[in-house]
Amino acid sequence: MQTYFEPEIRNSISLKDAIPAIEQSLAAYSSGLAILPGVINLDLPEFEGEVHVKAAYLAGHDHYVIKVASGFYKNPLHGLPAGDGLMLVYKAMTGELAAILFDRGYLTDLRTAAAGAVAAKYLARADLRRVAVIGSGVQARLQLLALAEVRAFSEVSVWSRQPENAGRYVKEMAEVFPEVKFHPFPSPEQAVREADLIITATASRLPLIKAEWLEPGVQITAMGSDGPEKQELYPEVLARADFIFCDSVNQCRHLGEVHHALQVGVISEDKISGEIGELVLGRKVGRRSAEDITVADLTGLGIQDAAIAGLFLSLAGDKQENK
Repeated sequence: MQTYFEPEIRNSISLKDAIPAIEQSLAAYSSGLAILPGVINLDLPEFEGEVHVKAAYLAGHDHYVIKVASGFYKNPLHGLPAGDGLMLVYKAMTGELAAILFDRGYLTDLRTAAAGAVAAKYLARADLRRVAVIGSGVQARLQLLALAEVRAFSEVSVWSRQPENAGRYVKEMAEVFPEVKFHPFPSPEQAVREADLIITATASRLPLIKAEWLEPGVQITAMGSDGPEKQELYPEVLARADFIFCDSVNQCRHLGEVHHALQVGVISEDKISGEIGELVLGRKVGRRSAEDITVADLTGLGIQDAAIAGLFLSLAGDKQENK
């Protein structure tokens, strides 16, 4: 059995590596090749904490993966990271534990950002100008880095509940993208007005984005709502959208933005256009025109964890062979 820790994992795998792996994992899911149990969600509201347990096996592969990831959102006040986690990799044929990946949530962060890039690749307009980022944490940073692998952009507007965090985000990300203009805004509305792409990357349990703020042609990548109580978009956003694509239609019935819109009756299941994996496979077409409003509801799939863990083990193995 192999054991890997966060520093080695970070040094072995990049966003550029992750995006094609996650793209293919979404295609495999929509092809019916993935075996996934339901997600276990453990909420600890007393501590503003949550724990998710996901598992997956991809037909024909050597391993299956069980992942535990947590988010405790008061942790930064105590000098601790908000996210943590690990992945257990088992041999599919025998059930033997093959590897423990003490990634501290890094692989989850990486595959989540990669999924956002895949959604943008198939749904966002090619001629992006302004990107709006709602949130200022780790995922808000990684989503922008991942987006840069598939789309160019020249402006980024940012909103965070804590203005000082938005200011820090702007300062840090402007160093990464010196050619991009960054603007912090005091409200979500001001941040998303005139945006061509909106990325929501928060742990909000109350909707933040309203339908009337959206410009024609905007793509919305909603990735914060990975539990039944989380919500970043008002349901009317989905009602106004021309196309809605999920990472998993079945999972989005119970989690995510689609779940909330269905629950209040603002949309019916007929409004759901399909899955991101179907776009990858060419079975569905996303954006038809520059005026279409599109939404990607990304709730996070165990098959993405299996893909990123498998990719890491492959890269780590290559590294060992080349020593």
